[in-house]
Amino acid sequence: MRLDKLLAQEKISRKAMKQALLKKEILVDGLPASSLAQNVDTGLQELMFQGRRIQGYEHTYLMLRKPNGAVTASKDKKLPTVMDLLPQHLQSDQLYAIGRLDRDTTGLLLLTDNGPLGFQLLHPQYHVDKTYQVEVNGPLTPDHIQEFKDGIIFLDGTICKPAQLEILSSSPSLSKATITISEGKFHQVKKMFLSVGVKVTALKRVQFGDFMLDSDLAEGDFRPLNKEELRFIKTYLENSG
Repeated sequence: MRLDKLLAQEKISRKAMKQALLKKEILVDGLPASSLAQNVDTGLQELMFQGRRIQGYEHTYLMLRKPNGAVTASKDKKLPTVMDLLPQHLQSDQLYAIGRLDRDTTGLLLLTDNGPLGFQLLHPQYHVDKTYQVEVNGPLTPDHIQEFKDGIIFLDGTICKPAQLEILSSSPSLSKATITISEGKFHQVKKMFLSVGVKVTALKRVQFGDFMLDSDLAEGDFRPLNKEELRFIKTYLENSG
């Protein structure tokens, strides 16, 4: 939650916030806040305002292994959504997925009610890498590795940022690879492979920034983030000012 919104819930005026910020009287984990727009979570951080501890609101952070067929949406009139996979007590209008996955794409999905965090992780300026396991219906060659490294150009002229392609196996009818990208254009991975003459037949996200897909999670299952993953969240919060 933005620092100013959290303090406003404590009935602190905007004027008082600005004055306290200038005087370095707002401390987050012992350090002066850098901005009222800073993203904070009092469940993970200690927030002090002029010597008074602010408890505020603790956010929810979940990892879900998205199955094939579920849409990345809060509600859908016709199709099952990733939110339908959660028990009723966790479902909330404030909970959302960080970064959409296509209906037929599986794998790592982070769910949170911390809106600013999702914006940060998806904003191009932060260059958060996403890694996918891919299967395609044709051969992949070392030339393709260089094409991805140079930046794939779509037929409409759209230029992708350099991507890292690692070929795991290759044959005339089936190749397997991993690809790491730092942006999230519409159907980007599928379009990138189409641009080099092969079609994606299976796609699974296995990493999002510092977060790795938990191999113990069955498709459709979820769990709260563990202590190490929450430390990653704290790192992103500290860089949000």
